[in-house]
Amino acid sequence: MKLILATQNAHKAKEFSRLLAPYGVTVIPMTAAGVFELPPEDGTTFAENAAIKARAVFAATGGAVLADDSGLTVDALSGAPGVYSARYAGEGASSEDCIKKLLHELRDIPANKRTARFVCALVLIEPDGSEHLFEESSDEGIIAFSPRGDSGFGYDPVFLVGEHSFAELTPEEKDRVSHRGKALRRLAVWFREKGEGI
Repeated sequence: MKLILATQNAHKAKEFSRLLAPYGVTVIPMTAAGVFELPPEDGTTFAENAAIKARAVFAATGGAVLADDSGLTVDALSGAPGVYSARYAGEGASSEDCIKKLLHELRDIPANKRTARFVCALVLIEPDGSEHLFEESSDEGIIAFSPRGDSGFGYDPVFLVGEHSFAELTPEEKDRVSHRGKALRRLAVWFREKGEGI
């Protein structure tokens, strides 16, 4: 099966390809399907933003499309950065800039109050236009006081699960506890139950 992935994020495209390959799914970057821009993500939830991207790529291609919107929610910040995770430090800010802002906002918060989790919303649109939502959270973690590790991307270096940050885990270890890994496993179960064995 082939799915067009509605993202401009090369890191996400690589992660989706790795996660879905064992299920016989080939991920096609949207640029390979002739789509080079996405509309503004102006939804108020991860699910709304994922749907915005999926619908735009579906309208342009008519093929099966998968889109995700994901981000970090921190309890001490009332759920921020949330849907603004990628632009927490402003439009065009780097991951490092966003991490710096996050750590500054949490500078006076003790370790036991720095609880957080990643959230992933996947929207699948089938060729007939049917839409399906799969939403999952990562295992609960703690925001570290400084970045650790050199793998992963985004906020991975400051998100601790147990003794390690996401950026210190192997891809396989991260997949077992991550928001995206869990959401994609739900998607795989849905395909199997539907009888389309992926």
